[in-house]
Amino acid sequence: MQNKKIWFITGASKGLGLALVTQALQAGHKVAATSRNINALEQGVANHPHFLPLQMDVTNEKSVAEAIAKAIAHFGRIDVVVNNAGYGLTGSLEELTDAEARENFNINVFGSLNVIRTMMPFFRQQGAGHIFNISSIGGFTGNYPGFGIYCATKFAVQGFTESLHAEVKPFGINATVVSPGYFRTNFLEADSLVTPKNEIAEYHEVREVQSAHQHQINGNQPGDPVKAAHAIIAVAESANPPLHLFLGQDAYDLAYQKMGRLTKDLECWRVVGTTTAFDEITA
Repeated sequence: MQNKKIWFITGASKGLGLALVTQALQAGHKVAATSRNINALEQGVANHPHFLPLQMDVTNEKSVAEAIAKAIAHFGRIDVVVNNAGYGLTGSLEELTDAEARENFNINVFGSLNVIRTMMPFFRQQGAGHIFNISSIGGFTGNYPGFGIYCATKFAVQGFTESLHAEVKPFGINATVVSPGYFRTNFLEADSLVTPKNEIAEYHEVREVQSAHQHQINGNQPGDPVKAAHAIIAVAESANPPLHLFLGQDAYDLAYQKMGRLTKDLECWRVVGTTTAFDEITA
């Protein structure tokens, strides 16, 4: 157990979070895992001497602080944090209310920031640690009608992880943003994918994309969450972990498509885009 790590994983009662808990335990690591529903968390993971289930609400700073304190008191330290808690939201930007949009940001973005803010003093004192923030390929390319707010939350995760990486590197701490493609979890089930309360009939393409995700894509995703968990564990064990980790061939394909479109726009509009500097004053 000398080289084994102590993990703190949020949103761990199902999906990728649950797969990561089980695979980390099988690999010999110790795991503190959190969920708002501790009963579901305890049912998802068989009784294990190196597993600590914790009830936690990522949107409540007191709840986050208490859970992290319990994990450190139980295991003595934390080596790896995985900010996995989050949910999907469909609906056009016009359809979704301010409350619906803000709640998605509250959990997907500010929940992770609550964990990071609370965990960093311990990591700085240790002079070591690794933070994984689970984004999505939808946080790198937003070309999904009806997923604008969800993509915006995951773009935010990409952005603050890049800044976090630069901020914490001097302390010997690593940060990695994970961008999975489509994995066969319950992400597209009714209890994980929230739909707009007030749909607008004119958004035909949004409804088609929404329906495809709920009925055709759900259950047929190409990615295996157990293999995704293995990939994350391998990165955590690496001496030189990446800032960006894309998971799945579909994620790679979509990322390269986005980079191709970006390169095309840069080159096509270079003349216009680079003529914005002040003219030099010559004597």
